[in-house]
Amino acid sequence: MTKRCNPGDWVEIEYLLLAPADRSANLPEDTAAQPLRAWVKGFAQSVAAPGDGLVVTTMTGRSVTGTLTEINPGYTHTFGKPAPELAHVGFDLRERVAAYRAHAPAAAAPAPTAAAPAPTATKAGE
Repeated sequence: MTKRCNPGDWVEIEYLLLAPADRSANLPEDTAAQPLRAWVKGFAQSVAAPGDGLVVTTMTGRSVTGTLTEINPGYTHTFGKPAPELAHVGFDLRERVAAYRAHAPAAAAPAPTAAAPAPTATKAGE
């Protein structure tokens, strides 16, 4: 039994942006030979099974037509592995701030403020 999506389900579709013949002449030959494709996530507008054509409404309200590739997709992007040189920056920074605060002069207490003088009555025309 093939799993199907229902209207309103979160799905991913694939669609063709540019056929190889429509791609730039400035691309490397192996790249230019491939179609430019896009994958979009959105809410299904009808019942469909993977491989079927489907219209989705994206989070921004766009309607996009493509081929259903996944039902209830997750996000798999990453910023890659952390750079070893940056792994301990947070610890180092906290140590430096603590050392600075330990040797910095204490904040001066605010000077006492004098009570504002009472307003004096003035005569009209003064």
